[in-house]
Amino acid sequence: MVSGMTVVQEKSSERRVVANVLRGSVGNLIEWYDWYAYTAFSIYFAAAFFPKGDQTAQLLNTAAVFAVGFLMRPLGGWLLGRYADRHGRRAALTLSVTLMAAGSLIIALTPSYASIGVAAPVLLVLARLLQGLSVGGEYATSATYLSEVASPARRGFYSSFQYVTLTAGQLVALGVQIVLQQFLSKTEMMEWGWRVAFVIGATGAIVVMWLRRGMDESSNFEKQKDSGEQKGTIRALLKHPKECLTVVGLTLGGTVAFYTFTTYLQKFMVNTSHIDAATVSWINFAALLVFVVLQPLAGALSDRIGRRPLLLGFGVLGTLATVPLLSALATTSEAVPAFLLMLGGLVIVTGYTSINAIVKAELFPTNIRALGVGLPYALTVAIFGGTAEYVALWFKQAGMESVFFYYVAGCVLISLLVYGFMRETSKDSVLDRD
Repeated sequence: MVSGMTVVQEKSSERRVVANVLRGSVGNLIEWYDWYAYTAFSIYFAAAFFPKGDQTAQLLNTAAVFAVGFLMRPLGGWLLGRYADRHGRRAALTLSVTLMAAGSLIIALTPSYASIGVAAPVLLVLARLLQGLSVGGEYATSATYLSEVASPARRGFYSSFQYVTLTAGQLVALGVQIVLQQFLSKTEMMEWGWRVAFVIGATGAIVVMWLRRGMDESSNFEKQKDSGEQKGTIRALLKHPKECLTVVGLTLGGTVAFYTFTTYLQKFMVNTSHIDAATVSWINFAALLVFVVLQPLAGALSDRIGRRPLLLGFGVLGTLATVPLLSALATTSEAVPAFLLMLGGLVIVTGYTSINAIVKAELFPTNIRALGVGLPYALTVAIFGGTAEYVALWFKQAGMESVFFYYVAGCVLISLLVYGFMRETSKDSVLDRD
């Protein structure tokens, strides 16, 4: 009888875990959809926010605003990480998606430059600042929350949904663009069609905001919320310098490789491989779809064999295979070989993306976990991940494109050295001590 009750309780507990993970993950998807929608639709709304003139200048202006949003991510990692450690993961996740909803609504509803003048780009910058704060805090808080609510034996599996939904957000933004392009003319897309994408994002964010209010708070946070420990402060974080440097080191190669084999590769296949842009979009979509499926499989594997084997696999293969993969892709003009080469890179990167969130969460105690996960990560991504495309294009313009291939491999090599010396976090997790 007792045994039967235990089984029922375990099943009920697992259902609660799944429900909480789904609420957290759907919110993450919507946030990243909103973030990527800006890039996907900028070609259509650039003229609405900036003075008429050269289209390239207008696109450069939207790119500059995108960069401003990117630079806000470390600030978001600090502010919302601090908020999550002080007031709870649920409260921070709700605040994060509220900021994203506000940003998307501002973009969707702001009149054109022709109507309100310089106020239009000013409002666009404001919206992007809010969205940058949101995604900076979303990563830290959702990574922390997923790791804390997951069943101990399945933390790798559940936390892998961080990158499932991150990449799925990019796919949904691309999918919305494809659907709108089928039903609207280019003129309609530029006049008002692009606003539909941001209305969808804002609506989705509002729904998620409501869903997240019903999430369970993590038991780790509940246990220590009334303790006298410093929560979410830089002073408390600086007591863990080794862990902070570990986050920087393990993120460096991963973020450069991730942005190389996802966002930059689309431009690389058009500019260097000379593959038709429409074909490249489908290659990108198909490869990312497979990449999404791989994340929970690799996360579950890490629950069985540990986190370090996957990180070491990424480090070794990323160091040795990046240059051959990109060199081969540079001379490929056929769709199928290009897809397989891109997928090969993404399979390698999966060793990092599937488990990087849980590894970071397993390094820090509850009182500074969200801040410890978010701030060093966001700084590293802003400095190295956010500049990967710029560095690649700079080398290409200088006639030394292949040097970028070695740059990526070198960044992965630095991370490999970190993986070689770090502990196996799944066997010695701070999560189990809290």
